[in-house]
Amino acid sequence: MAVGSPKVAVAVFIVKENKLLIGKRQACVAHSYFSVPSGHLEFGESFEECATREVKEETGLDIMKIEILKVTNNFFLDNEANLAEHYVVILVRAVLVDPNQIPQNLEPQKCDGWEWYDWENLPDPLVPQLRSAIKEGFNPFQDNFKEY
Repeated sequence: MAVGSPKVAVAVFIVKENKLLIGKRQACVAHSYFSVPSGHLEFGESFEECATREVKEETGLDIMKIEILKVTNNFFLDNEANLAEHYVVILVRAVLVDPNQIPQNLEPQKCDGWEWYDWENLPDPLVPQLRSAIKEGFNPFQDNFKEY
């Protein structure tokens, strides 16, 4: 089984009233699952810089007030592909610079499009790391970060 070094990703919970911006993934990892804008941390980049860049690349939106809420440690095993992956995911909250901005689907090969979903009525299925965090009590509308 192919095993590599852990990867770091940032997942951005853009909050607007009681809603989150969520898209349906079309990339090979978690295909047809719903997720917030997210992506890999690049060398020398801060979590906030990564969040800003990924949101702009995927949606065209400008964000501010970026806050780290939770860090997750995720292992994925794909027996069919003979692959194991390890991701550390930084969950951050942000708001729009201009609340009237409209999300665009700038990476249609990776996402079906972006919609605002009410926190009480999230789409299914969510990517496993989000589903697990929510099951453990994560709520992007509250301060969740715990010191370790």
